[in-house]
Amino acid sequence: MLPAGAYAQPQPPADPKPVAGIPVNYDESKVGTYTLPDPLTLVNGKPVRDAKTWTEKRRPEIVRLFEENEYGRAPGRPKAMTFDVFDKGTPAFDGKALRRQVTVYFSADKNGPKMDLLLYLPADSRKPVPVLLNIGFSANSSTVDDPGVKPGEVWGRDKKRVPAPKMGIGRLNVPPFLEAGFGVATVYYGDIDPDFLGGIPYGVRSLYLKPGQTEPAPDEWGSIAAWGWGLSRAMDYLETDKGVDARRVAIFGISRLGKTVMWAGAHDTRFAMVIASCSGEGGAALSRRYYGETIAHLVAPSRYPYQFCANYQKYAEHVDQLPVDANMLVALMAPRPVLLQTGNQDYWSDPKGEFLAAVAAGPVFKLFGKQGLGTDQMPPAGEPILHDIGYLMHSGGHGAMPGDYPVFLKFMQMHLGE
Repeated sequence: MLPAGAYAQPQPPADPKPVAGIPVNYDESKVGTYTLPDPLTLVNGKPVRDAKTWTEKRRPEIVRLFEENEYGRAPGRPKAMTFDVFDKGTPAFDGKALRRQVTVYFSADKNGPKMDLLLYLPADSRKPVPVLLNIGFSANSSTVDDPGVKPGEVWGRDKKRVPAPKMGIGRLNVPPFLEAGFGVATVYYGDIDPDFLGGIPYGVRSLYLKPGQTEPAPDEWGSIAAWGWGLSRAMDYLETDKGVDARRVAIFGISRLGKTVMWAGAHDTRFAMVIASCSGEGGAALSRRYYGETIAHLVAPSRYPYQFCANYQKYAEHVDQLPVDANMLVALMAPRPVLLQTGNQDYWSDPKGEFLAAVAAGPVFKLFGKQGLGTDQMPPAGEPILHDIGYLMHSGGHGAMPGDYPVFLKFMQMHLGE
């Protein structure tokens, strides 16, 4: 019997079933030993002792290593990209917001891949405001409860676009952000690139295939890099909107879209903040920790090899040879704030692995006079650490829970507020 006020710490399954035929470990005694690559040692072996050397030399090295070995290289801004602002500022949410809707055409072909961006700005604002930019799993019309949003389409099981359901997963509660003086924007990841095997002909990556090429090269972008590229194109628009303070844009995503915002924020320094929910393996969790999902699980042929560059598959059985790890991904955000949100029962995503990555990224933030977690002791669920690196673990499983969003807002107020 537990003492008064105590509770049983949730325990992972003792004998987890294999995933894609690959064993799963939830036993800390079997995690193994590992040595993390040092973000503060240059490829030539010399140490990084100041922010200038990090910014000018080490940071570009690490970005290139992630591009070549995990996410793949992505192109820059398309020259023929255009914005169609078809809803220029309609009152919404009982007059609390002005709603804008924009179609981002990625090429001159209006029938080609394109993305709808939905933006709400506080109606009473007299100057540009910071914005939370969400990348979601469903069309904008499913993500926000607003009948004025253009009905969207999503990918169906037959690899064809179908009308979006009225309610999707990952609904956004917009009014609390508006009331705090923040704008909220959202895009649907499927507008950028489909989330299934064989999706290349249907998404933005098809625009960049060379003659005779049917797949990207081994070091070219997978879907996560494509979704991150789409966030950068959303930022291209936000920089043109006079109601937005584009120097104060935070990006947010859950699960594979948590991985996406980690890479987008690491790669594109225009984003002022990253809030990544349960990004796990391939995101903020250490790959060298043998716990929960592994690279081998991610790149198994029946699962998600298309989300990464083909070179990533080389490390499925040789993770110790991967020249990067999640501590370096978190470090690439420095000196900008980053919040890792996890769940204490989300064993598959390894919340401890995310915490340890954040701890190991701390010395890079220190170069800039910024504050890391300040501890190597993992906090209990419900006790967030909100420094320049933040860590929030709720009591529960995968994804963001309603109680997490007030903490996201607090983190934004601390770092992006006035």
